[in-house]
Amino acid sequence: MANKKIKQIAIYGKGGIGKSTTTSNISAALAKQGFKVMQFGCDPKSDSTNTLRGGKYIPTVLDTLREKTSVNANDVIHEGFGGVYCVEAGGPAPGVGCAGRGIITAVQLFKQQRVFEELDLDFVIYDVLGDVVCGGFAVPIREGIAEHVFTVSSADFMAIYAANNLFRGIHKYSNAGGALLGGVIANSINAPYAREIIDDFVKQTKTQVVEYVPRSVTVTQSELQGKTTIEAAPNSE
Repeated sequence: MANKKIKQIAIYGKGGIGKSTTTSNISAALAKQGFKVMQFGCDPKSDSTNTLRGGKYIPTVLDTLREKTSVNANDVIHEGFGGVYCVEAGGPAPGVGCAGRGIITAVQLFKQQRVFEELDLDFVIYDVLGDVVCGGFAVPIREGIAEHVFTVSSADFMAIYAANNLFRGIHKYSNAGGALLGGVIANSINAPYAREIIDDFVKQTKTQVVEYVPRSVTVTQSELQGKTTIEAAPNSE
């Protein structure tokens, strides 16, 4: 087998901004196109992959490690819609330890066991909490794992603040790891002024808007069924 290059993408965004929704729909769309995809949830809430699995939670890497001393990576990989491989790094018990620890641990585990190569993946998409760019959350950028980094942001001040922090983090590590800023996925952009705010932000930060995603009730309805829009409403906009 030729050693193909796996595309590794990180999608950051503040909590509740819709990054898991965005990530899961991208994973589902790629899977429908016939690619082998892994979605790697890096949010301590551990619900990144729920809509790929009928709304169900899966055991996280950290939980599994707490139960047994050694873990085979295959124990924490669960198949979802379209054959997407779902992984949740997990977080510590609230108030104990570093929320980014799960990412560090999970990435090490998968590297040691050469999981990506074994599964012959085309894409690995990391869904990363972007409120705090602490050591653990910076791993995909700092270690140069992700070659492309996107941020999901609305025109809301805190979302843009989180996106700006991320850009600063990328700027700091880009020489070391080489993570490239793919751009901003502008979410819930319905009002014209919202679009102007985002456009101004990308202009000032010399990046780009990858796509404007309008707020849509279809997305919410799909999520209530525990599905991505790709699965629940494939013919919708």
